[in-house]
Amino acid sequence: MRLDEAIETFLTAVRFEYGYSEHTVRAYRRDLEAFASYASAGRSEALGPATVSDCDLELMRGWLWERQQRGLAPATLARGAATLKSFGAWLERSRLVPGNPASRLRAPKAPRDLPRVLADEQMRRLLDRAAERAAGDDPGQLRDHAVLELLYASALRVSELCSLPLAGFDRRERTVRVLGKGGKERVVPVGAPAARALERYLGRARPALAARAKQPSALQGGEPPFFLGNRGGRLGTSAVYRLVARELEREPGGGPRGPHTLRHTAATHLLDGGADLRIVQEMLGHSSLASTQIYTHVSTERLAESYRQAHPRA
Repeated sequence: MRLDEAIETFLTAVRFEYGYSEHTVRAYRRDLEAFASYASAGRSEALGPATVSDCDLELMRGWLWERQQRGLAPATLARGAATLKSFGAWLERSRLVPGNPASRLRAPKAPRDLPRVLADEQMRRLLDRAAERAAGDDPGQLRDHAVLELLYASALRVSELCSLPLAGFDRRERTVRVLGKGGKERVVPVGAPAARALERYLGRARPALAARAKQPSALQGGEPPFFLGNRGGRLGTSAVYRLVARELEREPGGGPRGPHTLRHTAATHLLDGGADLRIVQEMLGHSSLASTQIYTHVSTERLAESYRQAHPRA
């Protein structure tokens, strides 16, 4: 089988059979298309395009080495190696090759930087500004306020927020039902301020936004989306990124300016407030506790910084 054909079949499998997110599928596609281009480079017309039988450990190591020589970040190299491991395992399961050619593949370990976390007063300022803008009942501002409140209150991923179905918000229980990575569904609590913002959005903003749509918006399975964009369609992740970035630009501190910063902040504030690590893991939808434990390091670093600033003999 040609390598490019195998890649397309693999991407279809991870999207529809394994339930991987669109973000993961896009990342796999970028890496595998770059790998296929490397595999086919320099081949004569007589040999034709690269095939799955060309995918051996030496070829994969060569691709990673070439990317390393171009100065790509360790995190990018690690992601490429992980993509090849998944692809190699699928090739073996599909009996397209006798064994996983990537089983012994290694990449430089990516340094794990501590995530950016806003202080309590910064989050209050950010949400207060959004509430002030929403006081005029502008549909877009009411929606943006609800988006920011929900991102912080429930520590959702931006993809989970944008794919939230209209029926996913339980007003009585104050929870949201979200579909996380790998198609795993979980129910996450919503704080009182966020619940009020969501109620206002539903009552005053969403009908006005829906009226702007040329055709009804639908979610997978026929469910309409909870959050709508300015033209009445589903709210896109890029719009949420722009919204959060504008707000974070107004707050001191460097680092990322995307919605994940609010997720990091929510998780850290929960642990600072005494929440159990396992509960935070469940709320975030992490399959591994190790992914959640990074926030304990953030809390420790914040404690150490406060100590250095406040203690006379620090």
